[in-house]
Amino acid sequence: QVQLIESGGGLVQPGVSLRLSCAASGRTPNAYTMGWFRQAPGKEREFVATISRNGRSIRYTDSVEGRFTISRDNAKNTMYLQMNSLKPEGTGVYYCAAAAVLYDIITFRERSRYDYWGQGTQVTVSS
Repeated sequence: QVQLIESGGGLVQPGVSLRLSCAASGRTPNAYTMGWFRQAPGKEREFVATISRNGRSIRYTDSVEGRFTISRDNAKNTMYLQMNSLKPEGTGVYYCAAAAVLYDIITFRERSRYDYWGQGTQVTVSS
């Protein structure tokens, strides 16, 4: 079992930066591929970014490429999402997720691949 707690959300204006954190605890949290997903009002939860358990393999959805940066600090059992140049379409609840994997370089875009989820943190981008 892994417990995930997100933090760092808030109400910001377009163009501003925000950093989300996901603290993991429980059974060997560093053995998991991690991901960020977001869910806008009335829409399905969608993939944002993923990072392998050794941090060397990273993927983003096209709409955030070049503006968002996913990272992890395994010594602190924490994953981050640095979001720059935020846009109103970035509004939603951001969830972190963990997937049990056997290898260091695996990443997943598919929601179904993840075994554990946090409760989410709200990000609202509005002027």
